[in-house]
Amino acid sequence: MKIKTTRRQFLRFSATAMAGFFISSPLAAMATTHRQRSLTFFHTHTEEYLKIRHAPGVRSIANQRKINKFLRDFRTETVHPIDPGLLDIICAVQNRASSNGVIEVISAYRSPQTNRALRKKSRGVAKKSLHMEGRAIDIRIRDLSTRHLRDVAAYLGAGGVGYYSKSDFVHLDTGDRRTW
Repeated sequence: MKIKTTRRQFLRFSATAMAGFFISSPLAAMATTHRQRSLTFFHTHTEEYLKIRHAPGVRSIANQRKINKFLRDFRTETVHPIDPGLLDIICAVQNRASSNGVIEVISAYRSPQTNRALRKKSRGVAKKSLHMEGRAIDIRIRDLSTRHLRDVAAYLGAGGVGYYSKSDFVHLDTGDRRTW
């Protein structure tokens, strides 16, 4: 059986397919592979290490418990759910940059009390910070310059990317796509 397609139908279909290819997020394309990756974290304030295996888009209750505890507010010891999308972003960055470096955590979840205290010390702390929702993390990756980390994360376009060159870290979050 032959399917009859007009030239106009073929062109319309081709244009739609190409638009979807160019508009889709590189992070979404990488996340659909479900390729497990080993992530090694080092918390710069607590000096704790955590090593987990993570597959983007796949949620593990055991990993989630470990991450929630590891990325707690170390000042108050408050544990809060961490958005699994942060791990997906970190995996995508490391995949894109061919990195296996240790992920140094400067800041992750912040309780409202901690956020208020930090705001009193610095104008760079947002009043409604995504850190308070478990949707932001400040990191370095040992085998990447923070400039390169920023560039790769911005290219992926998965959320917010802030670059703090003087403090030598990059902020990643699962909020709207933006850079600063």
